[in-house]
Amino acid sequence: MTDKTSGDLKLTGITKTFETFTAVDNLDLVIPRGGEELKEYLLEHSKVPVIYAAGGNCHVYVDAAADLGKAVPIIINAKCQRPGVCNAAETLLVHRDVAAEFLPLAVPELKRRGVELVVDKAAAEIIRDPALKRANKTHYETEFLALKLAVHVVDSLDEALDHIAVFGTHHSEAIVTEDLAAARRFTAGVDAACVYVNASTRFTDGAQFGLGAEMGISTQKLHARGPIALQELTSVKYELWGDGQVRG
Repeated sequence: MTDKTSGDLKLTGITKTFETFTAVDNLDLVIPRGGEELKEYLLEHSKVPVIYAAGGNCHVYVDAAADLGKAVPIIINAKCQRPGVCNAAETLLVHRDVAAEFLPLAVPELKRRGVELVVDKAAAEIIRDPALKRANKTHYETEFLALKLAVHVVDSLDEALDHIAVFGTHHSEAIVTEDLAAARRFTAGVDAACVYVNASTRFTDGAQFGLGAEMGISTQKLHARGPIALQELTSVKYELWGDGQVRG
């Protein structure tokens, strides 16, 4: 949260003057932990390099060749296991060829766990629940951080990739499929720090990756991407000992 008139930055009740983030002689790096407003503020104003770890608008895509027995627990875990974190799924993408079979399996399980669904026209025609709200662009671009999930039926893998390219935040994306070619296209085509095949997005975590303490999940590409742990916060220092050597 920022006070833009005074230039102060407030973090968890402690006010730090903005001068802290211009003290290039004292700081090497800033890793913000917070929402998009904090990240954007630091990217605009900080003179100290920033590795940003924010924005987890994650997707689970159920492909035409998905094993639906795997797909249901994956989306339940990705959405419900801990909904208020950055690696929780916010949108469920379902291929039209399996939507009529998959949605009647998944939706009751999601509702039973208290998930509020917002769905597109194609999904609404399958689920046929007049109480369901219709999804729009705002829903697809929102990181709910709650028991709320957008549902969108797509006609192809390419359409799923296009949707993620528009609304994703380069964090964590998952495909459920038994088609190796589709899995490879998805992993190659998605621009994200972590891309999963037949697994929940909830695994994006430093401890789960065996990295130890985690400072955040980097969604940028320079220096560190994905879970940031101690190794990602180290730099290289060369010590070269000689005995009179010269370069010819």
